[in-house]
Amino acid sequence: MEENKKLFLLDAYALIYRAYYAFIRAPRINSKKLNTSAIYGFTNSLLEVIQKEKPSHLAVAFDPAGPTFRHEMYKPYKAQREATPEDIKLAVPYIKRLLEALNIPILEVYGYEADDVIGTISHKADKAGFEVFMMTPDKDYAQLVTANVKMFKPRSKGGGMDILGIPEVQEKFAIEEPIQVIDILALMGDASDNIPGCPGIGEKGAKDIIAKYKSITGIYDHIDEFKGKRKENLINFKEQVELSYTLATIKLDVPIELNEKNLEISEPNPEKLMPLLEELEFKSMMPRFGLASAPAAMPAQGDLFGQPQVAETTAFSSSLKTIEDLPHQYYLVDNDQAYASLAAELSIQKEFCFDTETTSLNTGIAELVGISFSWKKGEAYYVPFPEEQQQAISLAQRFKKVLEDENIVKIGQNLKYDILVLRNYGIHVKGKIFDTMVAHHLAFPGQKNNMDFMAETYLGYTPVKIESLIGKKGKGQLNFRHVELNKAKEYAAEDADITLQLKEYLEPKIKEAGLDELFYQTEMPLVLVLAQMEATGVQLDVDELNQFATKLNVRITTLEKDIIEMAGMEFNVGSPKQVGEVLFEHMKIDAKAKKTKSGQFSTSEETLTKLKGKHNIIDKILEFRGLKKLLNTYVEALPQLVNPKTGKIHTTYNQAVVVTGRLNSTNPNLQNIPIRDEDGREIRKAFIPSNNDHVFLSADYSQVELRLMAHLSQDKQLVEAFNNGEDIHAATAAKIFKVSLDEVTSDMRRKAKTANFGIIYGISAFGLAERLTISRSEAKQLIDGYFENFPDVKAYMDKSIEIARENGYVETVFGRKRNLPDINSRNGVVRGMAERNAINAPIQGTAADIIKMAMVNIQAELDIRKLQSQMILQVHDELNFDVLKSELEEVKEIVKTKMENACKLSVPLSVDMGVGANWHEAH
Repeated sequence: MEENKKLFLLDAYALIYRAYYAFIRAPRINSKKLNTSAIYGFTNSLLEVIQKEKPSHLAVAFDPAGPTFRHEMYKPYKAQREATPEDIKLAVPYIKRLLEALNIPILEVYGYEADDVIGTISHKADKAGFEVFMMTPDKDYAQLVTANVKMFKPRSKGGGMDILGIPEVQEKFAIEEPIQVIDILALMGDASDNIPGCPGIGEKGAKDIIAKYKSITGIYDHIDEFKGKRKENLINFKEQVELSYTLATIKLDVPIELNEKNLEISEPNPEKLMPLLEELEFKSMMPRFGLASAPAAMPAQGDLFGQPQVAETTAFSSSLKTIEDLPHQYYLVDNDQAYASLAAELSIQKEFCFDTETTSLNTGIAELVGISFSWKKGEAYYVPFPEEQQQAISLAQRFKKVLEDENIVKIGQNLKYDILVLRNYGIHVKGKIFDTMVAHHLAFPGQKNNMDFMAETYLGYTPVKIESLIGKKGKGQLNFRHVELNKAKEYAAEDADITLQLKEYLEPKIKEAGLDELFYQTEMPLVLVLAQMEATGVQLDVDELNQFATKLNVRITTLEKDIIEMAGMEFNVGSPKQVGEVLFEHMKIDAKAKKTKSGQFSTSEETLTKLKGKHNIIDKILEFRGLKKLLNTYVEALPQLVNPKTGKIHTTYNQAVVVTGRLNSTNPNLQNIPIRDEDGREIRKAFIPSNNDHVFLSADYSQVELRLMAHLSQDKQLVEAFNNGEDIHAATAAKIFKVSLDEVTSDMRRKAKTANFGIIYGISAFGLAERLTISRSEAKQLIDGYFENFPDVKAYMDKSIEIARENGYVETVFGRKRNLPDINSRNGVVRGMAERNAINAPIQGTAADIIKMAMVNIQAELDIRKLQSQMILQVHDELNFDVLKSELEEVKEIVKTKMENACKLSVPLSVDMGVGANWHEAH
């Protein structure tokens, strides 16, 4: 076999679907509202193959439009499949254009599926001396494997690829040769393709039978050796099994020739590729294709394939402008006279944009390298700062007055970062602000909010990339202090100039969308509130966490011993693979145990939870995993995040991440600290007041989402229950189970509570049955009973979906939008997710808006009264405060009043409050 004849054949639709669903919860949407998830994922996979595997030949096979010979043979073939998601239909032409631009041949034959085309080409290529790799997640291809033809199978989780040759197929299917895969498929059938198989025979049964009888023919030659129902089914459904064999067989004689020359890897066509990547807004991918988003030279084929450059380059240019194309005046401000002149100019402006350049993204350790200012398009000023700290502080003071002037509007991109950096230099930014990142998140929810994306999308301009100055991320990356001064000036001044222009673009968009009030009165003041909270931080009792870690380790070790003893054999309890083998092969706890696509038994939390009660080992394993996660994620990790200067944790709150409007926190993520179980709550004991003169105050909105459901639906029963101050879950239970309030049992209340919260998230009877461990029919009765007694809730849900279908989005009470482009999809799974979001987004988004309003109002009151107590944490519907003991009653009154009166609804907002020596005691 010739060494360089390495052919990759890609199953297009299998990879496209896989890419699309990988992004289903957070789809990639460009500025034209095109869902590019499938295109991006497919392109990424294609590039990885080309650059890492270095094939000499490559082609992509597509299923043709219309029926194939299998449909003609068996009408129900694939008939049960959901309609292709519209976003995939829109993606395919782009993917074909991409392949054309890359000069990669598309293989498509009318009447035959892609696997038949790949089967035929791989068979011919095998004979022609190629090493062939069939890239697909589809198990059916295993039947095609030979010594020179292998499967190149993407892993279901965690990335990476599995290469399946003859030994791997033999092991995976327990067979002697790959061709026997067809026999297994013929027996077990294939639900995804609607291949019927033989009733009563699943994957395990099919493997066992073929291991013994070798083939379908072998089975019927020895049919008398079978007994009972299995024998009866094999006889009665013989024709169906034989039909299934034919349907599962990949053809090797499709009318298509192996054109070796056509399949050779060749140079991409930059004239076709460049505009396509720009149209898709795949700027970050351009360097991987050997392209640049600014005028540059096109590297030869070598760059795309990761090989040395060997040919002359081809020139091409981008339609986007750069700093080289547009006239601009960027000034260096580096002496006393210039400092005074700039400060004076700034002081007479109604607004100006500013941006800091620093040595780190961590505001706690970042040193100021420079500040740029702009108040006129195409004009900006850069002030470099000395490295010596006291000199830097002195220079910063020259601009303190204008930055703290409450009459001047400050503009910036991710201003909270700049505000926190300046605090380290004695400057507290004041006045109204305009943050372009938050503005874009509000006006264009779900899109990228970085400055480069916005500049390219709305201004047709590509800013200078920071990597071009300091290098790529990693150990070798420099910080901004090492950048040559003139380059630093151009880069930094451009940032301020472009951000100012983005403000001018976004300001009217906010107004057009009716978001003025939410943006200017809530989101912008909140930037300053969050900066204050991050700077204040929260005290952490590291000793408390260390003691808890010791206790957890003892319990984990004991659990590990108990689990091994119950299993009756030594194994690694932390290995999902070994856990699966022990539970389902050794202990045989579930005869119908499912396997993941990688071939190992599924031991996910969801899988094991369903098996609770079948054996005590299940509960022990779940407990073991829970404690391990708690230990690794929080108990041992939190002390590492304590700032050595302050002794506190300073989380970062993100306003422009979650599309519903909820705040998100990182380093650490405080939103995910467990609360439901005692072990999780134990972590909160480590969050303490700043000193002995302070206490921890926690204030939590009570059932805010249910109250919003009552308000939005105007359901008389719900509104009345809240207005009467009733226990809403007991009241719901009384209605559903048709008993008086006095007769409601704790079990009834538990079920009603789960239904109450589940309904908000569009829970199904199946989901409710799983949560409550009841039958599906009982869960359905519960949901039906709920809607019977709260008919306006059902009407609200239906109306929300109807509004989403008409508009393509839903809104919160305050106008925040959630785009739902999949709401009219013909694909049930995709449409169902959009429908659930249509119901929940207005509720969850309004709850997020309300707590933000409360935070702004509380901080304003604390400032007016000049109190020393501080707001330090926000977690979902809960606010936490470090309160001076002498101010406690006053702060409690402020917090309760401002939270409960953040807005006016048709039901009262209610707040539960607690005080303690730590977060656990207070909440």
